[in-house]
Amino acid sequence: MATKDPVTALDPRYGNEDATPTSWADARRHLDAAEIYWLTTVRADGRPHVTPLIGVLLDDALHFCTGPEERKAKNLASRPHCILTTGRNDLDEGYDIVVEGDARTVDDKATLDRIATGYETKYGPHFTAPDGTFHGLSDSIRGGDALVYEVAPSTAFGFGKGQPFSQTRWRF
Repeated sequence: MATKDPVTALDPRYGNEDATPTSWADARRHLDAAEIYWLTTVRADGRPHVTPLIGVLLDDALHFCTGPEERKAKNLASRPHCILTTGRNDLDEGYDIVVEGDARTVDDKATLDRIATGYETKYGPHFTAPDGTFHGLSDSIRGGDALVYEVAPSTAFGFGKGQPFSQTRWRF
């Protein structure tokens, strides 16, 4: 997927007078560096579902994986619209990002290999959570045993915290 240059706008209602819009290149750096993302999906009955997960940025899209019986997979099967967020839990420091888009499954072997390599580069070659949750994840991705999703942004928001406070919107 080619890198897109979104329309970037600063919302002056939510920020300091000296705030400037954040470039999409800077936002990508924040997305790429994030270790945890929060995924929001919608159940068939309309109730939201939010869960933390790990993921990688590749070709301007966020990628994550799950098992076919997981709630997020069931939700995305009927409603692909979702939101991914990341940031810091501080008021006066850091940068928060909200990415809106549609999740689509990835099944191309070459892309799955690049995503698995991205996980290994970002989280370690054989990363394992303390309870073993992610053990062998890269192998599962490469082997097609995990559902892998790609979310290309349709709209994204960035929230600068501290001095200056700012809110940037990117439309793709």
